[in-house]
Amino acid sequence: MGAFLRKFLAIVLAIFVGIMATIGYRVIQSDPADSSSPKPSASASVPEGDGLDGYYAQQLEWSNCNDGFECSTFNVPIDYANPADGAMQISVIRKLATGTALGSLILNPGGPGGSGIEYTTYAEYVVSDTLRENFDIVGFDPRGVGESTPVECLNDEQTEEYIALDGSPDDQTEIDKAQQMAELFGQTCAANSPDIFKFVDTVSATRDIDILRDLLGDEKLNWLGKSYGTFLGATYADLFPDRVGRMLLDGAIDPTLTNEKLSFGQALGFELALTRFVDDCVTKSDCPLSASGAAGVSEVGDLLIELDANPITLDDGRLFTQAMGTLGVVGSLYDKQYGWPELRTNLGLAFDDDFSGLASSVDFYTGRQSDGSYKDNSNDAIAAVNCLDRPDRATTEETTVLASEWKKVAPNFGEYLAWSNISCSYWQAEATGVPKEITAIGTPTILVVGTVNDPATPYAWSQALAAQLSKGVLLTLDGDGHTAYYQGSKCIDEIVDNFYLTGEAEDGITCTDGP
Repeated sequence: MGAFLRKFLAIVLAIFVGIMATIGYRVIQSDPADSSSPKPSASASVPEGDGLDGYYAQQLEWSNCNDGFECSTFNVPIDYANPADGAMQISVIRKLATGTALGSLILNPGGPGGSGIEYTTYAEYVVSDTLRENFDIVGFDPRGVGESTPVECLNDEQTEEYIALDGSPDDQTEIDKAQQMAELFGQTCAANSPDIFKFVDTVSATRDIDILRDLLGDEKLNWLGKSYGTFLGATYADLFPDRVGRMLLDGAIDPTLTNEKLSFGQALGFELALTRFVDDCVTKSDCPLSASGAAGVSEVGDLLIELDANPITLDDGRLFTQAMGTLGVVGSLYDKQYGWPELRTNLGLAFDDDFSGLASSVDFYTGRQSDGSYKDNSNDAIAAVNCLDRPDRATTEETTVLASEWKKVAPNFGEYLAWSNISCSYWQAEATGVPKEITAIGTPTILVVGTVNDPATPYAWSQALAAQLSKGVLLTLDGDGHTAYYQGSKCIDEIVDNFYLTGEAEDGITCTDGP
C-alpha cells in the first residue's frame, strides 16, 4: 500500500497530479424535479424557496460495487444561481460502518482534482478501525472531477506537452511557448466543457456537499478533509455553520491567500523539505549524495539545471525535461516513509544518467499510463478550480518578474511554481471566489491539524486557519510530510479519533511521535 499512500500525499495545489482507480458501479440517473420519493428525516434542514427543493428531494439508490462498497449518483445544479438551467452528476461511494453507525463521515483527499471515490476504496489505510466501526465512510468525486461530470480540457498528447513544458523559461522563445500553452489550456476547457467550465468552483462544490449530507440522512456534516479538502471543509463551515458536526481539517490552506501567495508558500515549503531530505539522506547507506546541507541540495539542483540545458531522451522516445525532473523530486518529498527512500533510489539512477526512476514517478503522480493516455482529468481539474477560486491572474511579464524574485529564496522550486499559475491568466471565465478570512461563526469545535515541516501546505497556513475559525483548535505534528492523521503518529490518531467520537479536542497540543 505504500504506492497508494504516496499517490494521495501528492494531491496538492500547484503541481500536476493524476489519480483514479477503475471502479465498477451502476449509474443511477435521478430527476431533481421529481420529489415523489420519500426523504430521510434530515430533510428538515433543507433550505426553502431557492429552487433547490427538487435536488434535496432525490433519493440515493445504492448498488454493490468494488467488493464490499456501495455506489450511487445524484444530481446537482450546474449553476446555483439558476438551478433550473441544467444539472451535473456527482458520483458517491460508501463503506458501511462495521458497528453501529453514528452517522456518515465524508472524506476528501485534496487536489483540487483528487478522487474521493478512489480514496474511500482504501478506507482501511486512510482512517482508523475506530472510525470505520462508528461511521459509514463516504467518498465522492467533486463536480468537474473523475467519475462525476468532468471538466475536460487538454487531450492526452497536449497534457503530455503541458507537463513537460519548461518550468523556468529564460528566453523569449520559451516564454512564448508557455504563453501559448496557457492560452490553449483555457481555450480547450471552454470548448470541450462549455456548460460547466465556469461552475467548478469550490463554493459550488461545497453546496453539492450539503445536498449529499442531506441525501445521506445526516442532520450534521462529519468531514475529514486533507490539503485542498480543508478549504472545501472550511468553506462549508462558513456557508452552513449550523450543519457542521465533527470536522477535521488536516494540512490546511489559508483561505486569505491569493494563488500567487499560495504558490510562493509552497516554493519555500519544498525548499525546506528538500533540505530535510538531504540531511536525512546522508545518514542512509543508499544515499547517492556526497554532502549534507547546502552542498547536498546543490547536487540535486545541479541535476535539474543540467536537465534544463540538456533534456534526456527516454527509452519510449519522450524528452525528460527539467519540469518533469522537478515534478519527480517534488512528488517524493511529500512523504518521508515511502517517498524519501524512493527519491534516494531515483536520484542515484539519475546521477548515472538513468532517468527511468524519476520518469516513473512523474507518470505515477500525473496518472500517465504506459500507452500514453491519462487515467482521469485531474490534471485539468486542478487548474480549472484554482482559476475560478481566486481572481489574481499575473501577466506573462509579471510572472517573469516573480520567477526571478522567487528563485533567489527558492532556487530549486521558485521559478517552477511562479510559472504554475500562468494558465489562469488565460482562463475564459472570471473568477467567482476571493481570498478572505473564514470565521464560520456558529459551528462547534473544528479541529485543524498542521505538520511543522509540511512541504505542500506550510504549517503557518494551519496556524492561520485555526486562528480565523471562531471555534478552531490547532493540533500540531512536529514532523515531516504532507498531512498528519493516520500517517504514523499514534498521538495524532488517538486525539483525532477521540474528537470524532466526542466532539472535544484541546487546543495547542503538539505530537512528536510521527514521521
